[in-house]
Amino acid sequence: MGTPHAFVYFITIKNQSDRTITLLGRKWMIVQADGEQLVIEGEKIVGDTPRLAPGEHFSYNSYHVTGCRARAQGIFHGIDEFGSAIHVVLPPFDLVIPEN
Repeated sequence: MGTPHAFVYFITIKNQSDRTITLLGRKWMIVQADGEQLVIEGEKIVGDTPRLAPGEHFSYNSYHVTGCRARAQGIFHGIDEFGSAIHVVLPPFDLVIPEN
């Protein structure tokens, strides 16, 4: 594995449903080119449990650190106003270290 690089990403989650939702936590899966797999999960999203009415959105930024090419995918979980579970799956994205 090479020198670690930080990859900053920006996420916006928009409630496109007809119900108010509350996001309670997240799980990230990162698969590195060297075969290592990382799973990062926890409660809250950057210290918050965003409550979103229909049409509202929540934005934040964070980062991952890796020393080789990797692919990341995030899943957010929460509940709607009636207590039903919801999941928001982000499409995977690549973390590519620039060549010198």
